[in-house]
Amino acid sequence: MATAQIYPSLLAADFGRIADAAAAVEGRADWLHVDVMDYHFVPNLAFSPDTVTALRAATRTPLDCHLMIADPDRWAAGYAERGAANVTIHAEAVSDLPRTTDAIRAAGARTGLAVKPNTPVEHYLDDLHRFDLLLLMTIEPGFGGQAFMTEVLPKIEAARRLLDARGLDLWLQIDGGVNDRTIEQAAAAGVDVFVAGTAVFGAADPGEAVEKLRAQALHANPRLTPPR
Repeated sequence: MATAQIYPSLLAADFGRIADAAAAVEGRADWLHVDVMDYHFVPNLAFSPDTVTALRAATRTPLDCHLMIADPDRWAAGYAERGAANVTIHAEAVSDLPRTTDAIRAAGARTGLAVKPNTPVEHYLDDLHRFDLLLLMTIEPGFGGQAFMTEVLPKIEAARRLLDARGLDLWLQIDGGVNDRTIEQAAAAGVDVFVAGTAVFGAADPGEAVEKLRAQALHANPRLTPPR
């Protein structure tokens, strides 16, 4: 049975009050999602390794670092060394999957593979065993607040079938446009890890928003279970 996990994205938080944002979901969010952007792989800048160090000192919630950067081979292990519990790299950017994933693991973190909406998961089937998480982008990466791309739903369903058929114990994560109008579709398609930004940090009570999203996911897919 898969656990319905909600990862609030700090990209949607007040950058002047990041520690307060983390505290607002402490004990209710499963992990915190940290979108790292370099203005090369995507046309935006966000979060450095120093941010991870500061967050690690400010919260007990595990950090899920999503590297939307041009050279993850160089930088990925450093985020694990700073305290990230998971480091996700983009298939479109990585040059040496085995070396980079080995370096992330050696630094003590789990590792994930992210693909953009138009990147086929099938191109990476022989490498999925190297990962703990598969992230399917449901927006074009680079900016928060975008609308969920419903055309990615068949891709999610196909990825779930592939993971199950191959017996791969990967979390299936989505990032982009997750809110109270889209999470049930994604859960029904096979997602078990949901990154939600504005839907959480745009709410009056971010912690309550996390619980409401989780309840919707559980309602939509009986395969999912609450966190222990």
